[in-house]
Amino acid sequence: MARFLVSAAHKSSGKTSVSIGLCAALARRGLAVQPFKKGPDYIDPMWLGQATGRACHNLDFQMQSTDEIRAQFSRHAAGADVALVEGNKGLHDGLDVEGSNSNAALAHLLDLPVIMVLDTRGTIRGVAPLLLGYAQFDPRLRFAGVILNFVGGARHESKLRAVIEHYTDIPVLGAVPRNDTLVINERHLGLEPANEAEAADTRIAQLATAIEQHIDLGVLLEKTAAPPLPTVAAVTPRINPDPVRIGIARDRAFGFYYPGDLDALIGAGAELIPFDTLRDPALPDIDGLFIGGGFPETSLQALEANTSLRSALRTAIEGGLPTYAECGGLMYLTRRLHWDGQSGEMVGVIPAEVQMETRPVGRGYVRLRETGHGPWPLPATNDGHASFYAHEFHYSRLTGLPDGLTYAYQVERGYGIDGHHDGLVMHNLLASYAHLRDVAGNHWADRFVDHVRHCRDIVRRPDNQGEST
Repeated sequence: MARFLVSAAHKSSGKTSVSIGLCAALARRGLAVQPFKKGPDYIDPMWLGQATGRACHNLDFQMQSTDEIRAQFSRHAAGADVALVEGNKGLHDGLDVEGSNSNAALAHLLDLPVIMVLDTRGTIRGVAPLLLGYAQFDPRLRFAGVILNFVGGARHESKLRAVIEHYTDIPVLGAVPRNDTLVINERHLGLEPANEAEAADTRIAQLATAIEQHIDLGVLLEKTAAPPLPTVAAVTPRINPDPVRIGIARDRAFGFYYPGDLDALIGAGAELIPFDTLRDPALPDIDGLFIGGGFPETSLQALEANTSLRSALRTAIEGGLPTYAECGGLMYLTRRLHWDGQSGEMVGVIPAEVQMETRPVGRGYVRLRETGHGPWPLPATNDGHASFYAHEFHYSRLTGLPDGLTYAYQVERGYGIDGHHDGLVMHNLLASYAHLRDVAGNHWADRFVDHVRHCRDIVRRPDNQGEST
């Protein structure tokens, strides 16, 4: 087995494109490649998952304990031929001065060698002190090699190799030339998601070919070889002969879902029924609804044009259909969305409009405290006053929201809906800007499925005389 962490000195070094290309190129060799992504992120994991054919899982110090990270890594990497962890930001960047949640800390925790992706634009000899500094800053780290990125040509590459070989003992695994066709488009929240890219498979194939041509994959596998991981027992799904049916929006507008959360929903007894907000004229036969994050603003006109589905959604939610909406899902359920000089009518359940800004309104980790007013049952381990971490990343804000509304969360850190509250509660709807993760400190999937089942069973009760759910 081979396993390693891909990092860089700083953001925008091309680390994600290299990671996607490595995943696809190794998978072309017939290897089972299990991808992981450090930190909260939906978009990079979409690309990594599509490149490997295996769901990419996130490893997050802020939301998971170290034991939980180890167990998740072992569970999903065991049995794979290669485990690739893509870092975020720079190798030693983190939330505190000790770097306790940095890429380097994750490499130490999981005993992973590091492959450094270096942006070589505008530099030659300067790569030597950079690499020496990284090696000396934390001597315990193991560097499997360096990949030179954005190389200007054969002469540039030869000079870079000579400098690195003269001053360091870090092997050069390859050099990827500058090539605009290999660049994945970016927008306000990062890379364009793979579920929106019209030619995602073509771009992944181009990246794989570039990696095959310019990276010595044999040496890479040799330098990152490791003993097989011990098998970790899979989570046993809850046995339920009568699962609840939860509709889930999966299309170009909505695609931000953590694979672990979807597994947790299924494990709690849910059957996930996908539907397309852009094309489907009606909702499927469901007991509950989950609309995750995404980019509804980029599909503004198509969402507005699907009047029959918007009407069906409003009728169902106002009629008591248990619904959970995150970020983009929240935006979709408002009255109207404004972006880049355009405006479109949305579902209309939430009495507010959405205004897209040019800078982030909420960004990063949030800490939320349960108010006890949410529609789901409170965690069994507390009285509704425990706090938990989630994350937000939105350029939008709600306007015209009336006073006196009910919220499931008090924001202790972050922005949420208004800087103080998040988790708007209406009917059986909980809609928030925060993205939750089903982890040991917040098993939201169980709570949501229990709520959906409770509402469904009330409707099914023979003595039910139309009481509200």
